[in-house]
Amino acid sequence: MKVTSRAPARVDLAGGTVDIWPLYLFHPGAQTVNVAVRCYASCELETHTGSRLTFISEDQGIRESYDSLEDPDLKKSRLPLVCELVRFFRPERGMTIRTSSEVPAGAGMGGSSALNIALCGALARATGRRYSRAQLLEIAKNVEAIVIQVPTGCQDYYPALYGGVNALDLERDAVRREPLPVSIAEFDRRFVLCYTGQPRNSAINNWEVMKAHIDGDARVRANFSRIVSIAGSMREALLTADWGDVAKLLALEWENRKRNFKGISTPLIDRMIRQTASDGTLAAKVCGAGGGGCVVFLVAPGCKPAVERTLTRLGGQIINFSVSRTGLEIKATSGGFRGILR
Repeated sequence: MKVTSRAPARVDLAGGTVDIWPLYLFHPGAQTVNVAVRCYASCELETHTGSRLTFISEDQGIRESYDSLEDPDLKKSRLPLVCELVRFFRPERGMTIRTSSEVPAGAGMGGSSALNIALCGALARATGRRYSRAQLLEIAKNVEAIVIQVPTGCQDYYPALYGGVNALDLERDAVRREPLPVSIAEFDRRFVLCYTGQPRNSAINNWEVMKAHIDGDARVRANFSRIVSIAGSMREALLTADWGDVAKLLALEWENRKRNFKGISTPLIDRMIRQTASDGTLAAKVCGAGGGGCVVFLVAPGCKPAVERTLTRLGGQIINFSVSRTGLEIKATSGGFRGILR
Protein backbone atom coordinates (compact mmCIF):
# COMPACT_ATOMS: atom_id res chain seq x y z
CA MET A 1 0.00 0.00 0.00
CA LYS A 2 1.23 3.48 -0.84
CA VAL A 3 -0.08 6.64 0.82
CA THR A 4 0.83 10.22 -0.03
CA SER A 5 -0.24 13.24 1.97
CA ARG A 6 0.45 16.94 2.18
CA ALA A 7 -0.58 19.84 4.40
CA PRO A 8 -0.10 23.60 3.95
CA ALA A 9 1.95 25.90 6.16
CA ARG A 10 0.47 29.14 7.51
CA VAL A 11 1.06 32.85 7.92
CA ASP A 12 -0.21 34.34 11.18
CA LEU A 13 -1.66 37.83 10.88
CA ALA A 14 -2.59 38.56 14.50
CA GLY A 15 -2.87 36.90 17.87
CA GLY A 16 0.06 34.49 17.62
CA THR A 17 1.59 32.98 20.80
CA VAL A 18 -1.69 33.64 22.64
CA ASP A 19 -2.79 30.23 21.34
CA ILE A 20 -0.40 28.44 23.71
CA TRP A 21 -2.27 26.92 26.63
CA PRO A 22 -2.89 28.36 29.20
CA LEU A 23 -2.02 31.91 28.04
CA TYR A 24 -5.36 32.48 26.29
CA LEU A 25 -7.26 31.64 29.47
CA PHE A 26 -5.86 34.81 31.05
CA HIS A 27 -7.20 37.02 28.24
CA PRO A 28 -10.98 36.89 27.66
CA GLY A 29 -11.85 37.11 23.99
CA ALA A 30 -8.47 35.74 22.90
CA GLN A 31 -8.26 34.77 19.26
CA THR A 32 -5.77 34.16 16.48
CA VAL A 33 -6.11 35.07 12.80
CA ASN A 34 -4.10 33.16 10.21
CA VAL A 35 -4.06 32.01 6.60
CA ALA A 36 -2.99 28.73 4.99
CA VAL A 37 -0.53 29.19 2.12
CA ARG A 38 0.37 26.92 -0.79
CA CYS A 39 3.72 25.97 0.71
CA TYR A 40 3.45 22.31 1.66
CA ALA A 41 4.96 19.67 3.88
CA SER A 42 4.58 16.21 2.36
CA CYS A 43 4.78 12.56 3.31
CA GLU A 44 5.08 9.45 1.17
CA LEU A 45 4.52 6.13 2.97
CA GLU A 46 4.78 2.60 1.63
CA THR A 47 3.93 -0.51 3.61
CA HIS A 48 5.64 -3.84 3.03
CA THR A 49 5.89 -7.32 4.48
CA GLY A 50 7.98 -7.82 7.59
CA SER A 51 8.53 -5.33 10.39
CA ARG A 52 11.41 -3.17 9.13
CA LEU A 53 10.96 0.61 9.44
CA THR A 54 12.82 3.09 7.24
CA PHE A 55 12.63 6.86 7.73
CA ILE A 56 13.93 9.25 5.06
CA SER A 57 14.04 13.04 5.37
CA GLU A 58 14.84 14.59 2.01
CA ASP A 59 15.31 18.04 3.56
CA GLN A 60 17.79 16.94 6.21
CA GLY A 61 19.49 14.27 4.13
CA ILE A 62 18.79 11.64 6.79
CA ARG A 63 18.02 7.97 6.20
CA GLU A 64 17.48 5.56 9.09
CA SER A 65 16.39 1.93 9.30
CA TYR A 66 15.22 -0.14 12.26
CA ASP A 67 14.39 -3.81 12.62
CA SER A 68 11.00 -3.14 14.21
CA LEU A 69 9.10 -0.96 16.67
CA GLU A 70 10.94 -2.78 19.43
CA ASP A 71 14.39 -1.87 18.12
CA PRO A 72 16.15 -0.11 21.06
CA ASP A 73 17.95 2.22 18.64
CA LEU A 74 14.59 3.75 17.66
CA LYS A 75 14.83 5.99 20.73
CA LYS A 76 18.02 7.53 19.26
CA SER A 77 16.37 8.57 15.99
CA ARG A 78 17.47 11.87 14.49
CA LEU A 79 13.89 12.22 13.22
CA PRO A 80 12.09 12.27 16.58
CA LEU A 81 8.73 13.50 15.24
CA VAL A 82 8.50 10.62 12.77
CA CYS A 83 9.66 8.21 15.45
CA GLU A 84 7.10 9.33 18.05
CA LEU A 85 4.22 9.25 15.58
CA VAL A 86 5.10 5.76 14.38
CA ARG A 87 5.28 4.61 17.99
CA PHE A 88 1.82 6.11 18.59
CA PHE A 89 0.15 4.58 15.52
CA ARG A 90 1.98 1.24 16.00
CA PRO A 91 1.71 -0.15 12.46
CA GLU A 92 1.48 -3.94 12.23
CA ARG A 93 3.56 -4.05 9.06
CA GLY A 94 6.90 -2.62 8.04
CA MET A 95 6.96 0.68 6.20
CA THR A 96 9.13 3.25 4.53
CA ILE A 97 8.30 6.88 5.31
CA ARG A 98 9.75 9.66 3.17
CA THR A 99 9.18 13.30 4.15
CA SER A 100 9.86 16.59 2.41
CA SER A 101 8.91 20.22 2.86
CA GLU A 102 8.73 23.36 0.75
CA VAL A 103 8.89 25.42 3.95
CA PRO A 104 12.39 26.78 4.69
CA ALA A 105 13.97 25.62 7.95
CA GLY A 106 13.02 27.87 10.87
CA ALA A 107 10.67 29.95 8.72
CA GLY A 108 8.10 30.62 11.45
CA MET A 109 5.33 29.33 9.18
CA GLY A 110 4.36 26.28 11.20
CA GLY A 111 6.24 23.96 8.84
CA SER A 112 6.87 21.32 11.51
CA SER A 113 3.18 21.31 12.40
CA ALA A 114 2.20 20.97 8.74
CA LEU A 115 4.57 18.01 8.44
CA ASN A 116 3.12 16.60 11.67
CA ILE A 117 -0.41 16.74 10.22
CA ALA A 118 0.73 15.23 6.92
CA LEU A 119 2.40 12.36 8.81
CA CYS A 120 -0.65 11.82 11.04
CA GLY A 121 -2.91 11.68 8.00
CA ALA A 122 -0.70 9.19 6.16
CA LEU A 123 -0.20 6.96 9.20
CA ALA A 124 -3.91 7.00 10.04
CA ARG A 125 -4.76 5.95 6.47
CA ALA A 126 -2.07 3.26 6.34
CA THR A 127 -3.08 1.73 9.68
CA GLY A 128 -6.82 1.97 9.03
CA ARG A 129 -7.46 4.32 11.96
CA ARG A 130 -10.50 6.58 11.72
CA TYR A 131 -10.18 9.91 13.46
CA SER A 132 -12.06 13.18 13.34
CA ARG A 133 -10.03 16.24 12.43
CA ALA A 134 -10.27 17.35 16.06
CA GLN A 135 -8.81 14.04 17.23
CA LEU A 136 -6.01 14.20 14.67
CA LEU A 137 -5.19 17.71 15.87
CA GLU A 138 -4.91 16.52 19.49
CA ILE A 139 -2.60 13.69 18.49
CA ALA A 140 -0.35 16.02 16.49
CA LYS A 141 -0.25 18.69 19.21
CA ASN A 142 0.53 16.27 22.03
CA VAL A 143 3.17 14.35 20.12
CA GLU A 144 4.90 17.60 19.14
CA ALA A 145 4.98 18.67 22.79
CA ILE A 146 6.66 15.37 23.66
CA VAL A 147 9.27 15.97 20.97
CA ILE A 148 10.14 19.61 21.70
CA GLN A 149 9.67 19.30 25.48
CA VAL A 150 7.82 22.61 25.89
CA PRO A 151 4.12 23.57 25.56
CA THR A 152 2.80 23.95 22.04
CA GLY A 153 0.19 26.28 20.61
CA CYS A 154 -2.76 25.13 18.54
CA GLN A 155 -3.01 27.70 15.74
CA ASP A 156 -0.62 25.97 13.32
CA TYR A 157 -2.72 22.82 13.05
CA TYR A 158 -5.94 24.45 11.83
CA PRO A 159 -4.62 25.84 8.53
CA ALA A 160 -2.80 22.55 7.97
CA LEU A 161 -6.04 20.61 8.48
CA TYR A 162 -8.59 22.94 6.89
CA GLY A 163 -6.81 25.50 4.69
CA GLY A 164 -8.27 28.95 3.98
CA VAL A 165 -8.31 32.08 6.14
CA ASN A 166 -9.16 31.34 9.75
CA ALA A 167 -10.11 33.01 13.01
CA LEU A 168 -9.66 30.82 16.07
CA ASP A 169 -11.70 31.64 19.16
CA LEU A 170 -9.70 30.50 22.17
CA GLU A 171 -12.33 29.85 24.81
CA ARG A 172 -12.45 28.08 28.17
CA ASP A 173 -14.49 25.18 26.86
CA ALA A 174 -12.93 24.77 23.41
CA VAL A 175 -10.98 26.27 20.55
CA ARG A 176 -13.39 27.09 17.73
CA ARG A 177 -12.43 27.78 14.14
CA GLU A 178 -14.36 30.28 12.01
CA PRO A 179 -13.45 30.23 8.32
CA LEU A 180 -13.43 33.84 7.16
CA PRO A 181 -15.27 34.46 3.86
CA VAL A 182 -12.71 36.80 2.32
CA SER A 183 -11.54 37.35 -1.24
CA ILE A 184 -8.68 34.92 -1.86
CA ALA A 185 -7.67 36.92 -4.95
CA GLU A 186 -7.25 40.06 -2.82
CA PHE A 187 -5.04 38.18 -0.39
CA ASP A 188 -2.88 36.81 -3.16
CA ARG A 189 -2.27 40.22 -4.74
CA ARG A 190 -1.75 42.19 -1.54
CA PHE A 191 0.74 40.07 0.40
CA VAL A 192 4.44 39.30 -0.10
CA LEU A 193 6.19 36.56 1.84
CA CYS A 194 9.96 36.62 2.28
CA TYR A 195 12.38 34.25 4.00
CA THR A 196 15.21 36.21 5.61
CA GLY A 197 17.67 33.33 5.43
CA GLN A 198 18.04 33.46 9.20
CA PRO A 199 16.33 30.44 10.86
CA ARG A 200 14.79 30.93 14.28
CA ASN A 201 13.77 28.70 17.16
CA SER A 202 10.12 29.32 18.01
CA ALA A 203 10.23 27.03 21.04
CA ILE A 204 12.86 29.26 22.70
CA ASN A 205 11.19 32.61 21.92
CA ASN A 206 7.70 31.43 22.84
CA TRP A 207 8.90 29.72 26.00
CA GLU A 208 10.71 32.85 27.21
CA VAL A 209 7.61 34.97 26.62
CA MET A 210 5.34 32.38 28.21
CA LYS A 211 7.51 32.17 31.33
CA ALA A 212 7.51 35.94 31.66
CA HIS A 213 3.71 35.99 31.40
CA ILE A 214 3.21 33.24 33.98
CA ASP A 215 5.75 34.85 36.29
CA GLY A 216 3.55 37.94 36.33
CA ASP A 217 5.57 40.31 34.13
CA ALA A 218 3.13 43.25 33.93
CA ARG A 219 4.66 44.56 30.70
CA VAL A 220 4.30 41.24 28.88
CA ARG A 221 0.74 40.75 30.14
CA ALA A 222 -0.23 44.23 28.98
CA ASN A 223 1.31 43.53 25.57
CA PHE A 224 -0.71 40.34 25.25
CA SER A 225 -3.91 42.16 26.18
CA ARG A 226 -3.23 44.60 23.35
CA ILE A 227 -2.39 41.77 20.95
CA VAL A 228 -5.72 40.07 21.79
CA SER A 229 -7.56 43.32 21.09
CA ILE A 230 -5.70 43.77 17.80
CA ALA A 231 -6.59 40.23 16.70
CA GLY A 232 -10.30 40.92 17.26
CA SER A 233 -10.05 44.10 15.21
CA MET A 234 -8.08 42.30 12.49
CA ARG A 235 -10.85 39.76 12.14
CA GLU A 236 -13.43 42.52 11.62
CA ALA A 237 -11.21 44.43 9.19
CA LEU A 238 -10.80 41.32 7.04
CA LEU A 239 -14.52 40.58 7.10
CA THR A 240 -15.28 44.11 5.86
CA ALA A 241 -12.31 44.13 3.44
CA ASP A 242 -11.01 47.33 5.04
CA TRP A 243 -7.41 47.02 3.86
CA GLY A 244 -6.43 50.36 5.37
CA ASP A 245 -7.36 49.02 8.80
CA VAL A 246 -5.68 45.69 8.06
CA ALA A 247 -2.42 47.56 7.39
CA LYS A 248 -2.69 49.63 10.58
CA LEU A 249 -3.45 46.56 12.67
CA LEU A 250 -0.65 44.48 11.14
CA ALA A 251 1.85 47.24 11.99
CA LEU A 252 0.40 47.65 15.47
CA GLU A 253 0.57 43.91 16.13
CA TRP A 254 4.23 43.90 15.15
CA GLU A 255 5.08 46.86 17.40
CA ASN A 256 3.44 45.20 20.39
CA ARG A 257 4.97 41.82 19.65
CA LYS A 258 8.49 43.27 19.55
CA ARG A 259 8.05 44.51 23.12
CA ASN A 260 7.59 40.97 24.43
CA PHE A 261 11.14 39.72 23.88
CA LYS A 262 14.26 41.52 22.70
CA GLY A 263 15.21 38.88 20.12
CA ILE A 264 11.93 38.93 18.19
CA SER A 265 13.18 41.36 15.54
CA THR A 266 16.58 41.50 13.88
CA PRO A 267 18.53 44.27 12.10
CA LEU A 268 17.86 42.59 8.74
CA ILE A 269 14.11 42.39 9.35
CA ASP A 270 14.02 46.05 10.37
CA ARG A 271 16.01 46.99 7.26
CA MET A 272 13.70 45.01 4.96
CA ILE A 273 10.59 46.69 6.36
CA ARG A 274 12.16 50.15 6.24
CA GLN A 275 13.63 49.92 2.73
CA THR A 276 10.51 48.49 1.08
CA ALA A 277 8.29 51.29 2.42
CA SER A 278 9.05 53.42 -0.65
CA ASP A 279 8.20 50.46 -2.92
CA GLY A 280 4.69 50.10 -1.57
CA THR A 281 4.93 48.21 1.74
CA LEU A 282 2.09 49.39 3.97
CA ALA A 283 2.90 47.17 6.97
CA ALA A 284 4.83 44.03 7.83
CA LYS A 285 5.46 41.58 10.64
CA VAL A 286 7.54 38.53 11.30
CA CYS A 287 5.85 35.14 11.00
CA GLY A 288 5.62 33.07 14.14
CA ALA A 289 7.78 33.73 17.16
CA GLY A 290 10.33 35.93 15.43
CA GLY A 291 14.10 36.15 15.73
CA GLY A 292 14.47 35.46 12.00
CA GLY A 293 12.52 33.25 9.65
CA CYS A 294 9.88 34.74 7.34
CA VAL A 295 8.33 38.18 7.19
CA VAL A 296 4.93 38.90 5.65
CA PHE A 297 4.44 42.27 3.92
CA LEU A 298 1.09 43.88 3.14
CA VAL A 299 1.63 46.00 0.03
CA ALA A 300 -0.39 48.44 -2.02
CA PRO A 301 -2.10 46.95 -5.11
CA GLY A 302 0.32 46.60 -8.00
CA CYS A 303 3.42 46.94 -5.81
CA LYS A 304 4.33 43.30 -5.29
CA PRO A 305 7.03 43.16 -8.01
CA ALA A 306 8.86 46.24 -6.70
CA VAL A 307 8.77 45.05 -3.09
CA GLU A 308 9.96 41.57 -4.10
CA ARG A 309 12.89 43.03 -6.08
CA THR A 310 14.08 45.06 -3.11
CA LEU A 311 13.77 42.12 -0.74
CA THR A 312 15.75 39.92 -3.14
CA ARG A 313 18.45 42.60 -3.36
CA LEU A 314 18.67 42.59 0.44
CA GLY A 315 19.28 38.85 0.42
CA GLY A 316 15.74 37.63 1.00
CA GLN A 317 14.17 34.58 -0.62
CA ILE A 318 10.68 35.22 -2.00
CA ILE A 319 8.09 32.55 -1.24
CA ASN A 320 5.03 32.65 -3.45
CA PHE A 321 2.10 33.93 -1.38
CA SER A 322 -0.94 32.02 -2.55
CA VAL A 323 -3.77 30.99 -0.25
CA SER A 324 -4.35 27.26 0.06
CA ARG A 325 -8.10 26.72 -0.09
CA THR A 326 -7.78 23.15 1.16
CA GLY A 327 -5.96 21.67 4.12
CA LEU A 328 -4.73 18.11 4.59
CA GLU A 329 -4.92 15.96 1.45
CA ILE A 330 -4.44 12.18 1.51
CA LYS A 331 -4.28 9.73 -1.39
CA ALA A 332 -3.94 5.96 -1.10
CA THR A 333 -3.23 3.39 -3.80
CA SER A 334 -2.85 -0.38 -4.07
CA GLY A 335 -5.94 -1.29 -2.07
CA GLY A 336 -5.79 -1.87 1.65
CA PHE A 337 -7.50 0.33 4.18
CA ARG A 338 -9.44 3.31 2.90
CA GLY A 339 -9.97 5.07 6.22
CA ILE A 340 -10.94 8.71 5.93
CA LEU A 341 -11.17 11.54 8.41
CA ARG A 342 -14.54 11.65 10.11
